[in-house]
Amino acid sequence: MEEPLALHPVKLYVYDLSKGMARRLSPLMLGKQLDGIWHTSIIVHKDEFFYGSGGISSCAPGGTLLGPPDTVVDLGNTEVTEEIFLEYLSSLGESMFRGESYNLFEHNCNTFSNEVAQFLTGKKIPSYITDLPSEVLATPFGQALRPLLDSIQIQPPGGNNFSRHNGQS
Repeated sequence: MEEPLALHPVKLYVYDLSKGMARRLSPLMLGKQLDGIWHTSIIVHKDEFFYGSGGISSCAPGGTLLGPPDTVVDLGNTEVTEEIFLEYLSSLGESMFRGESYNLFEHNCNTFSNEVAQFLTGKKIPSYITDLPSEVLATPFGQALRPLLDSIQIQPPGGNNFSRHNGQS
């Protein structure tokens, strides 16, 4: 008989980078209510993994200077082992999610979290997170600020650039 595969919990940490300012100011600035400016990360195999202008990073859960998340979303469980997951992340870090590929609107931490969540669980992250850039850009203020916003690079301090934990490259 085959041994059953172990199940590993997968969580999405959601942080509001505006610390509540988006909720208060968005109606005035954008003409519509935004509940936050979302940064997300995936927690699996006892680590937090996220993407920013420095590439893929990891830390202990809640270990960035952002502190504890504003919301934790349970994405379910995965049978993907830590070894296979780290190989997958290494591959992503060399292809789709290099630091220089980061773009605040089109290729960001939420794009990464959505990709990884689907790999691990077959589920996407909530659409209120992934739809936020298009919501902002659909406003006249968002269009006016786009050149400035496109130049912004976000890399939450406190994480370590992802590398294979076992010392291999």
